[in-house]
Amino acid sequence: MRLSLLKPVIDRPGPWASVYADISHHTEDAEKQQELTASATTAQLFALGADEATCGAVHEALLTRHEGDPGEHSGRVLFAAHGVIVLDTPLPGPPATPFAAWGPVPRVTPLLAAVGDDPVCLVVRLDRTGADFAVLGHRGTEDAGQVSGADWPLHRTASGDWSEGHFRAKVENTWEHNAGEIAEAVHKAFEECGAEAVILIGDARERHLVHDKLPEPLRALTYESEHGGRAPGAESTLVDRDIAQVRAVQEREHIAQVTDRFRTGAGPGGKSAPHAAAGIPALVEAAREHRIDTLLVSPHGSDIARQVWVGSEVDQLGVRGTELPYLGETRPAAARADDALVRSAAASGADIVVVRDPERAPSGGLGAILRWTDEATPE
Repeated sequence: MRLSLLKPVIDRPGPWASVYADISHHTEDAEKQQELTASATTAQLFALGADEATCGAVHEALLTRHEGDPGEHSGRVLFAAHGVIVLDTPLPGPPATPFAAWGPVPRVTPLLAAVGDDPVCLVVRLDRTGADFAVLGHRGTEDAGQVSGADWPLHRTASGDWSEGHFRAKVENTWEHNAGEIAEAVHKAFEECGAEAVILIGDARERHLVHDKLPEPLRALTYESEHGGRAPGAESTLVDRDIAQVRAVQEREHIAQVTDRFRTGAGPGGKSAPHAAAGIPALVEAAREHRIDTLLVSPHGSDIARQVWVGSEVDQLGVRGTELPYLGETRPAAARADDALVRSAAASGADIVVVRDPERAPSGGLGAILRWTDEATPE
């Protein structure tokens, strides 16, 4: 999962107000409903102990409509601390259970569950002369440049004499040349943007030519859409559907790979060693020591809401509050295990994977693949 979305809230000290709001008011009294939501949320936060400045910031934010509200999205998540809205982001739909929380760490797990694995996809719209690149991820669609090939000759003629046949051969060579340049540019853009999949959009001949010229490892991650094209106005809902299906496939495959690694405890190259952790004590210890490479979280696990103790620093966490003074924290606070572990793991550069399938989820809903060290490498 791409965690840049959470970067503003990971290292910042709390306490935090976390708000998951349903803003899908389509009735004539939508403005009144918005005011009621803002007032009720603020009152709830104040009752939980939030300071007036933070409550005021949340109230003002909930009264502010964003561009696209409520058409493009019908849910919002806000994280605020010390009177400042640190993150205000849309949800793909209304939250399953709207709520407001006040605590030492932000309630980020429901956001991660709503967003999903969110694989990044490189979208390539191509024709015989070149291609336009776009990167699709949690921030929407971002332009990623273009490539242009030779523009002459590009069209074959219907005549059958020698000169026309020679011309047609030149056309074929131009197509081949352009496909090679596009494939090379796709490979470069794929590596630069950190994409996990490529989707080619355009006429069948051009798609196939480019696909065949990609390096073998990238070919396995490249899909084709028979809908749409490079020309203006060529987009359609079918293209959006194809892109969504590609991203869904990548998400399922990534989760399957991660959960298989967790179950087997396999390290790099398939080596086997104690390379996974489960249970709150083991996970807390691994987080303190910055040894979590990938944290697995199931939204409905029995351990996710268990109480742990945290300090102001991301690696100050323990199963009992009495552990925190030894870590330099004299005023430990209770927090949910899932949010405390997500904060700590994300701050140390770990990946976070939400596992919705209960058959693949770790026992208790939390597990970790640990970082491989030279000391752990088997002989």
